[in-house]
Amino acid sequence: MKSGFVAILGLPNAGKSTLMNALIGEKLSIITNKPQTTRKKILGILTTEEYQIIFLDTPGILEPEYLLQEKMLESVKAAANDADVILFLIDINSDPQGNKTFTEKSVIEILDRKKIRKILLLNKIDLSNQKTVKTIIEKFSSKDTFEKVIPISAAERYNLDSVIEAVLEYLPVHPKFFPGDDLSDANERFFVSEIIREKIFEQFRDEIPYSTEVIIEEFKERENRKDYISASIIVERETQKPIIIGNKGQSIKKIGERARAAVEQFLGRAVFLELRVKVRNKWRNNANLLKSFGYDISDE
Repeated sequence: MKSGFVAILGLPNAGKSTLMNALIGEKLSIITNKPQTTRKKILGILTTEEYQIIFLDTPGILEPEYLLQEKMLESVKAAANDADVILFLIDINSDPQGNKTFTEKSVIEILDRKKIRKILLLNKIDLSNQKTVKTIIEKFSSKDTFEKVIPISAAERYNLDSVIEAVLEYLPVHPKFFPGDDLSDANERFFVSEIIREKIFEQFRDEIPYSTEVIIEEFKERENRKDYISASIIVERETQKPIIIGNKGQSIKKIGERARAAVEQFLGRAVFLELRVKVRNKWRNNANLLKSFGYDISDE
């Protein structure tokens, strides 16, 4: 039996969440076309009779501009430290030479961990051409940073068997860490809050999605009735509240309808979803608020 932890790392929008969902076979991480959608490390478990791979989906690596982003980067570094294997993704459609990726200070620092096996995944090859793919494979295969270089398409689930095979080469012999039927260590409340946040990202542009957080206030399972879920959408400024609510409540109603449908699909049962909007000024730079929202904030 082989078991171990595999951190999925890369810049924002490299396809990390899409990859983990494809490898697990379930949608655990939310996915949007906007960068920095993932904020917290999300654990996904793939178990067979021969192995258990615990994937760690992480926020995109970037240079922090505020406290929340600092904590996101810390969680990426922690995942890398905890891992037996690192899967590092490049979006070769937007960064075909890897120049944008491998000049990032934090990327260089993370990949400098000598003892951890690292596999480079060239993602989105379905959007590129064979010549470009061949050239970048040759370029990175000649470097000693990575044990292997594998071209993939996470969205098309192309060549993912090769990823699993490569991971298993470096995974230690170890008993299972989790029961075989577990898909994650997170609870239903967490996934419901992430689904609501996904719908906010899909509906709004510019700064609004990044200024919001979702908190589950109540989650009641009820016999012979729909489950009751009450959630608060947190915004940073008073001026953002009417944008989320919309004219005559139309915007928040649309968020609620889309989120409820997705939550019901995820949970496999009917729910009644109630949404409210609350203002917590500059919450992204407030350590106490971030801690109350479930971010790992050490007491100093």
